[in-house]
Amino acid sequence: MRKLKNRVEPVFSFTESVIVLIVILSLLGFLIIVEHQEPQAPLLIAFVLLMLYGRIRGFKWSTIMDGMRTGLRAGIDPLVIFLTIGVLIATWIFSGTIPTIMYFGFKIISVQFFLPTVFLVCTLVAIACGSSFTSVSTMGIAFIGIAATLHINLGLAAGAIVSGAFCGANISPLSGTTNLAASTGQIDIYRHIRALLWTDLPAWAISLVFFTVTGLNSKTASLAAIHKMMQGLKQGFWISPITLLPVLLLIILAFFKVPAIPSLGLGAMFAIALGWFHDPTTTIGKISNLIMNGYVAHTPNKTINVLLSKGGISSMLTSEALIIFALTLGGLLIKFKIISIIIELIEAKVKGAGGLTVATALTCIGVNLLVGEHYLAIILPGESFKAAFDHHNLPRQCMTRILNDAGAAVNAIVPWSVSGVFIATTLQVSTVAYIPFAVFPTIVTIACIIAGFSTRASQATREAELVVN
Repeated sequence: MRKLKNRVEPVFSFTESVIVLIVILSLLGFLIIVEHQEPQAPLLIAFVLLMLYGRIRGFKWSTIMDGMRTGLRAGIDPLVIFLTIGVLIATWIFSGTIPTIMYFGFKIISVQFFLPTVFLVCTLVAIACGSSFTSVSTMGIAFIGIAATLHINLGLAAGAIVSGAFCGANISPLSGTTNLAASTGQIDIYRHIRALLWTDLPAWAISLVFFTVTGLNSKTASLAAIHKMMQGLKQGFWISPITLLPVLLLIILAFFKVPAIPSLGLGAMFAIALGWFHDPTTTIGKISNLIMNGYVAHTPNKTINVLLSKGGISSMLTSEALIIFALTLGGLLIKFKIISIIIELIEAKVKGAGGLTVATALTCIGVNLLVGEHYLAIILPGESFKAAFDHHNLPRQCMTRILNDAGAAVNAIVPWSVSGVFIATTLQVSTVAYIPFAVFPTIVTIACIIAGFSTRASQATREAELVVN
């Protein structure tokens, strides 16, 4: 017994680590992409198989369980945010906030310029709130409703929403991922954002051109259908500028750097108070049901009933399950040191700024694919490659820019990631449908790699000194 307790646990070789990752990715790819399965079951299968393989290889059950807990700890904030956003969506429909945004959107948005308008508005909201999730769950839902009425491809509309939201969050000083990337590199947030602008602004401009050109091909929508939708919104909801106050509250809270969870919670509670003010007959039981099961629209318009019957804690439980399985799988990969072994070898092999940039970007993408958690996709590569950037005399903002562009933004286009699951659940558009049109994450990743190849160590160091001075 004493020998078993004191037994040294195994260390995976590089070859074994690569084989394990290939098997996991192949399994997930086959079940999700080829067999069109929902990601929950494939992730659970991959987690159980990796757990059993680790035990067979000699890891203690206590080590395996600790790895699972380590993975879950990294996702506590996103898990709570998901539930809170579910409540926010239901309460903002109840208060008339989202219906009002849709109503005025029908008045001012033309079909030809719908997509660039969506992209621009979602960018601005994400910059103001510092949150891609908030932009998707508020303006995104309203725009998806408008797109459905205008008969615009929902995947294309969702792509514009995602591109704008993640671009805005990338360059916002209020963004959690942006601050995390800067703190991982131990640099000032505004120095980090200035470095981001070199890649994010060109990617933003290219995305804007893409959505403008694509939008010009849209056919003219039926004015009768739009008028019918607007009438249905007026009949079923409180349409008034007053209902936009919850949006203003979120912006104010973001300005004062109130964290996401209390901001979303306060936004939901304020919306409940606003809805009760409009309809004082609303009972506590109805509000409790609204929070748990979401809002159910009862209007003469069937389309509105489908579009605006959503939200609530229960609507996010399927997504919560997926994220839990993804995080536990990622936790085991970290605990077994499979990811760190590969990262260490890559770090030892890379040469020059270009090679280091590619290695860091690929590691960010790899963590997104394997773990699905955008915070870990920033922290793990950042901590792993920090010393290598210093060794090559490259300023830290070169690294933090990659962490944001290839780490945080790419998370939106991974089907089983935290962001991918959230977007699909919130907008009710599958990841397969919107990923081809979510052009910003792809373009900005390419841009950050090009920027890495175009940077020389001596020039980069000089630029860093000029920024500091």
